[in-house]
Amino acid sequence: MAPLLALGFRPFYLLAGAYAALSVPIWAMQYFGVLPPVQPLWHAHEMIFGYAFAVIGGFLLTAVRAWTALPTPTGAPLAILALVWVAARVVAPFSLVASALIDLLYSIGLAWAIGRPILASRNRNAFFILIVLAIGAASVLFAMSPRTGLQVGLDMVLLVVAIMAGRVVPGFTNNAIPGAGARRVQSLEYAAIGAVIAILVLDLSGIGRWAALLALLAAALHGVRLALWAPLATRGKPILWILHLSYAWIVLHLALRGLAELLPVPPVLATHALTIGAIGGITVGMMTRTARGHTARPLTAGPAEVAAYVLVQAAAVVRVLVPLALPALYTATVAVSAVLWGLAFAIFTVSYIPILSRPRLDGKPG
Repeated sequence: MAPLLALGFRPFYLLAGAYAALSVPIWAMQYFGVLPPVQPLWHAHEMIFGYAFAVIGGFLLTAVRAWTALPTPTGAPLAILALVWVAARVVAPFSLVASALIDLLYSIGLAWAIGRPILASRNRNAFFILIVLAIGAASVLFAMSPRTGLQVGLDMVLLVVAIMAGRVVPGFTNNAIPGAGARRVQSLEYAAIGAVIAILVLDLSGIGRWAALLALLAAALHGVRLALWAPLATRGKPILWILHLSYAWIVLHLALRGLAELLPVPPVLATHALTIGAIGGITVGMMTRTARGHTARPLTAGPAEVAAYVLVQAAAVVRVLVPLALPALYTATVAVSAVLWGLAFAIFTVSYIPILSRPRLDGKPG
């Protein structure tokens, strides 16, 4: 079996990185008229159901094997699942309906791939089966009702990120930094995740105004949650601070979403705080860490990783904070942010091709 198909993170991280590096600069050139436009909502759809869903798939296919000690697809079945994802990306510029239907097929395949070992082992993570199916359904909803589908898709990815960050970030921090004191308060964990679920339900119900106001409370909850994870202790460890700093963008996203209902704050800034700062930052951080860990490499970030981390965060600052302070520069920030994002993921992809396509350093499978 080719090493690239030995475990789910390998093909999906590579595909996600390459797609992120190419699709955003291509969209920017369409935005500025350098290239002819395609589907007007292609960019929004693909960042959620293309890029983010690929990373989620690669992560879950890998994590479920660790959680259950049972196999997830490798070889030909994994290749077929990856090709289904690719097919959705190929048709998306021409038909979001066709892309959404293929996304639904991908979500069903992914749910089956993680669901069999989860159910067989009676693992506590069975809710991820429903989340994966719900993201596929949200892609179809996007094709039918773009505004609602977009917001529900964003909420679903936010929910996945918030759940997984709570599980791994404090543990990663304490394991790497003795005495860091990162901790989780169970009641706060329930409240923070519950607030995201409530926002999702309100958005799905079409009561977006109330969801936005609830986001202000959620911002406070997630801000306290992050503070308990000892973010300042990670200053000297890029492979950790990228996760903490990216989570801070979730707090800002929720705050901006709430403030957009009360003040003249463009809602698009809240969206990009989530998509670029939080999702972009956390996914590149988790892809580098899990790829290194599952290929038996040291859990440290070298110059390439740090460059990718810094560029993603810079893209978020340019796209969100600069227009917040200087609205007249909005158009320029679109171009600069797209270049920074594209560079970040080009560096990740080129640097990780040899890591993801070669066997583990310790000779073990996976």
